[in-house]
Amino acid sequence: MTPKERQRLRRLHAYERAAWEGGARFICGIDEVGRGPLAGPVVACAVVIEQPLRLQFLKDSKLVTELRRAELDKSIRAQAISVSLGWVDHEEIDRINILAATKVAMNRAIEGLTQAPCRVLVDALSIPGCLYPQTAIIGGDRKSAAIAAASIVAKVARDAYMTEMDALYPGYGFAEHKGYSTASHFDALDRLGPCKIHRRSFMPVVSPRFRFMYESTAS
Repeated sequence: MTPKERQRLRRLHAYERAAWEGGARFICGIDEVGRGPLAGPVVACAVVIEQPLRLQFLKDSKLVTELRRAELDKSIRAQAISVSLGWVDHEEIDRINILAATKVAMNRAIEGLTQAPCRVLVDALSIPGCLYPQTAIIGGDRKSAAIAAASIVAKVARDAYMTEMDALYPGYGFAEHKGYSTASHFDALDRLGPCKIHRRSFMPVVSPRFRFMYESTAS
């Protein structure tokens, strides 16, 4: 690892280091993936660490290639004290809305941890009902190592799920775009109509008039 990369990783642990120095031993980073797609679940991940992650190239999942994400996912699971995923499917998203579903997924991820955290670092949001002290960090997946790690594990898990859905619902291209609002996805909706895992509460799914409002993302 180069000196420059070591310095970057040290900066990325600034929130964690402050929490450790304040007496918190187990630090949990939480992030989600899948708020923007037109199909499939929203997935949150909680990652608990008690020392810095020694992971070259650790950063926000959107800034890492698919191959590197897979490698980092294995290393994060090996170095973390506990890793947990929380899932909310398309039907529950339609019932309670995507923001509420995101917070439910985060709570489920926390509930699945085998080690209770002393401090929770969350990307952007505050989690209602969280039993532990929490800090919401705007742009946290680029400012916190634990949140960046959570973003990677969540994305690897959701991408794998959507690839499985591609085999169950052929023709939509889920393995390629993972449910996001790409031109090819809109073309498939025009040809085939929505499938079982599409989010009916997302207007571009049921009305082409709203599609100009959506841009393809991978967050």
